Amino acid sequence: MRSFAQFALAGCLLAAAGSARADETKFLQSFKGNFAGKGIVKVTTDAPTVNVSCTFKSNATSTSLSLDGNCRGLVVVTRAISADLKASGAKYSGTYVGSRTGPAQLNGSRAGNAINLGIRWAKEVNGDRKARMTVEKRGENGMRLTVTDTDPETGKSVVTSRIDLSRT
Repeated sequence: MRSFAQFALAGCLLAAAGSARADETKFLQSFKGNFAGKGIVKVTTDAPTVNVSCTFKSNATSTSLSLDGNCRGLVVVTRAISADLKASGAKYSGTYVGSRTGPAQLNGSRAGNAINLGIRWAKEVNGDRKARMTVEKRGENGMRLTVTDTDPETGKSVVTSRIDLSRT
């Protein structure tokens, strides 16, 4: 299911929180632990939304974050998700594994409480291999993961997944 590929990618991007700067260490550590949440995903930019629920366990160092989790939608569909990211200065890069399209590449940087990442899918999703993700820190124990893609028909940006997670 493409929607789970996009949604799973959202979980992966969580992993993008690391950086080599000292102030990044505290930010990265804030993602360490167990998280659970709910949200919506779309299979394609013009498809109806599907409600999902997810759980993640994340580990962090001063320059990396790994994320392992599961997301469930439509009651019976569950997808295993993992991501590993490394930080070099202010740049973030890594790999997401769990999409049916194959491993996706992640690259980006942080601005304030948000990590902005480019996604490079292994195969075409919504007419190309590119999408964007924002991982936003929300308070002490929360985060929002948002994936946007371009609608191939209209050229407009469409939210294809939005997941709100809280520390458990």
